[in-house]
Amino acid sequence: MSPAKKIYLIGFMGSGKSTTGKKLASGLGWSFVDLDKKIEEETGRKIPEIFSKQGEEYFREVERRVLRAMESLSEVVISTGGGAPCYHDNMEHMLGNGITIYLKLTPVQLKQRLAVSKGERPLIKDVKRENLQDFIEEKLNSREKWYNRAEIIVDGMNTDHLLLISIVRNHLER
Repeated sequence: MSPAKKIYLIGFMGSGKSTTGKKLASGLGWSFVDLDKKIEEETGRKIPEIFSKQGEEYFREVERRVLRAMESLSEVVISTGGGAPCYHDNMEHMLGNGITIYLKLTPVQLKQRLAVSKGERPLIKDVKRENLQDFIEEKLNSREKWYNRAEIIVDGMNTDHLLLISIVRNHLER
């Protein structure tokens, strides 16, 4: 692992990366950055607008560029978007520049969380409620090969934040 003190939280949309990231950063006394919010700051537009006007391919290029721009940061917890590890060489970059943590949930758990926030999420805004779980299962199956490369994999549904802080501290001391 790189000596940089950086943590990347990865996982499917709705897995709790932002919530966990803020708690983890607070517990470590580090700063927190949400990659999607950083993209919105850089572009001056919301993620759904970028998706609808420029498309996903353009978004993924911007996402890659913004992720690389944070390389010099230290003592930071970065919450990534659900697809970030799966495009370009983003997962390799994260593995080489910090600790990666996968917040893992089942498709059923993800559906429960995502059903209430569909409109805010470009990839599922047009998915009918009765098709949501199938969509999640298909997308999760294609993404887990990247997610499972994380150094730490935790239950995203019942995350014990104090235990996670302890695990991270142990990783940092290696």
